[in-house]
Amino acid sequence: MRSLARKSILPLTLIIVGAAAVVGYAAEESHPKRIAGDHTGYGKSGEPGEGPQDQDPSASAPPAVGNAYTPRRTEENARIGAVFEKDDRGAHFCTASVVQSPGRNMLITAAHCAFDADSGKPVDDLVFAPDYRNGDEPTGLWKVNKVMVDDRWAKSQDEDLDVAFVTLDAKQGKEIQDVLGGNTLGIDRGFDNEVKITGYPTSRDTPISCQNHTTKFSDTQLRIQCTGFEGGTSGSPWLADYDPKSHTGTVIGVLGGHEGGGDEDDVSYAAYFDDDIAALYKRAQDED
Repeated sequence: MRSLARKSILPLTLIIVGAAAVVGYAAEESHPKRIAGDHTGYGKSGEPGEGPQDQDPSASAPPAVGNAYTPRRTEENARIGAVFEKDDRGAHFCTASVVQSPGRNMLITAAHCAFDADSGKPVDDLVFAPDYRNGDEPTGLWKVNKVMVDDRWAKSQDEDLDVAFVTLDAKQGKEIQDVLGGNTLGIDRGFDNEVKITGYPTSRDTPISCQNHTTKFSDTQLRIQCTGFEGGTSGSPWLADYDPKSHTGTVIGVLGGHEGGGDEDDVSYAAYFDDDIAALYKRAQDED
């Protein structure tokens, strides 16, 4: 288990790198080593287990609060997807979602999903499969071209900065936000929010969702109780205030942060989105 990291008072600096470029920060010896291509070394990235029972598509009653279910295919869920390395022939090991940006090409996920602290560089050849289900990819695979994390996370894996913004290559002349839309980013939304979390456990080829209220774990971390959020769900968006008329919601966290998102399947964490995350998001847009 990892203790909650205290925030550094160093000036905010953004790491922006191509998918295979070397940044030059080595991981601290206290962090577990990860074998190349192995994504089971931290938090809830890529550790398979037993998934929840699929929801009957004809069910009329919503699932109980805090219980995971298989969500139906909707416009809201379509902008959330599984993260693979190189292509979709291997296991998906994290989750990401589309967030609005001027370039219309940006995802948000956990930093530990996209940046390998041991090697000091991004995970090679990441691809994103939105709305992935049983090998079906309605809009295909989208290739990551840049990974953006705060350098304090790259140096010390500060749990309060376990957030990454990544940009994607266009497909057939279109950016991903043109195809799927995107959610907004919520800063300083407080600790009590009703959210829906959707993610992709490595053990399943369909996503899971869960609704519940967030609570305060610390001044810099959110906590939620939702069943079944095991390995592969790191990076899952915590979505509040989805408006079916505007087709947008607000991402107020991503599964990660404390203990890489938690060491229990039924309790998850997220770094609180404060001024540091707002600055990271702004600079990610400016440098895109």
